[in-house]
Amino acid sequence: ATFDVVLFVVVCCLTSAAIMSEPASKRQRIDHWDVDVSERSMSFENGIRKIVDNMKQPTKDAPQPTIRLSIGDPTVFGNFPPSKHVEDVVIKSLRSQKNNGYAPSRGYDSTREAVASYHSFAHSQLSKDDVWITSGCSGALDLVFAALSAKGKNILIPAPGFSLYRTLAANYSFEARSYPCLASKGWEIDLAKLEEIADSNTCAILITNPSNPCGSCFSENHVKEILATAEKLKLPIIADEIYGDMVFGENKFTSMASIKSNVPVIACGGLAKQWLVPGWRLGWIIAYDKNQILSKKVYPAITNLTQLILGACSFVQAAVPSILKETPKEFAAEIKQKLKSAADMCYNGLATIPGLKPVKPSGAMYMLVGIDTTKFRDISNDREFMEMLYAEKAVMCLPGEVFEAKNFVRIVLTVPSDAMKTALERIEAFCKEHLA
Repeated sequence: ATFDVVLFVVVCCLTSAAIMSEPASKRQRIDHWDVDVSERSMSFENGIRKIVDNMKQPTKDAPQPTIRLSIGDPTVFGNFPPSKHVEDVVIKSLRSQKNNGYAPSRGYDSTREAVASYHSFAHSQLSKDDVWITSGCSGALDLVFAALSAKGKNILIPAPGFSLYRTLAANYSFEARSYPCLASKGWEIDLAKLEEIADSNTCAILITNPSNPCGSCFSENHVKEILATAEKLKLPIIADEIYGDMVFGENKFTSMASIKSNVPVIACGGLAKQWLVPGWRLGWIIAYDKNQILSKKVYPAITNLTQLILGACSFVQAAVPSILKETPKEFAAEIKQKLKSAADMCYNGLATIPGLKPVKPSGAMYMLVGIDTTKFRDISNDREFMEMLYAEKAVMCLPGEVFEAKNFVRIVLTVPSDAMKTALERIEAFCKEHLA
């Protein structure tokens, strides 16, 4: 017992000496605040925000009000409201008090089942296991990029194309290679060029149909050509189909997965545009994988990533089955008619203006307008056109450089018709004032 006491005392003394010999703090004395950040956060860049946030305001002599043909949100002007049915079922879901908690990371089973049923085809019957619910379509794309961004890999993206693709690729240190879409062919893909840029490290081809920013919709024949190219290259397709059935005139939307093929398709979509509720942030990933090419690695990778931050709002998720099954068909028909009227008005108005070459749209909510810089005495590129138009006439569009569309500007078609008429008049006056 005496030995134990002595040993205890010795240990205590040695421990105290060791503690006292350590500095009060391992951090050197610093007399200023310095909170560091990651390299990735400082290198992150959104091309659209970089331009819009740094633009000079219109001059005092510019007409008022400002007309924004730049905002890709169909709800901002109030002329594209959602269906009353959609509003009612979400309100019912909220008031039920049954959907206030956390949803499973992949989404509610009932929601995934409804998405699977809505997007199944005769040759490709989906189950809930092929679906993940996400925070908007951009959230879906983010998860897919994160899952596929293995070291040294690259992905093929469209040019012109949505600027988010390159931003996401950079965020995951993922090389993005652009394949050209041809204005002369209604923005169809130059598949020969696509094949040229693919290599053994290419992991997927991203297809946007209908297209933001082009406003194009691929024919069934072109979709088949794309699938044939992907099968030849043995590359899966990531299909950004957030604009889905938003086509007008005689055009018909052909989903990548609607054509029988051996190519696995990872489709990203959501409620945002077709149902006119982008702020509800309800998106999905759907994997068409009849040959089980993706199921071994890609399925668990996406599932793991959904557990990082839980996704879409629970009471909106719970309303999805009714939204998909019961929204009146007249709602979609009305949207398409409005878009067609806006597209016709905009195209016809711009086609007669010297120096401009609009490409007639067939889907989504956008149109690209070519700028013949040789016709103007003091405008040498799309960025200058956009900045000068905004400064002098208070009409804002987006420069093509944001979308890899040199000497084009993008115009949004969801602006009310009276505002669009005024914008077209201002654009015409601007172009005539700057003609060579």
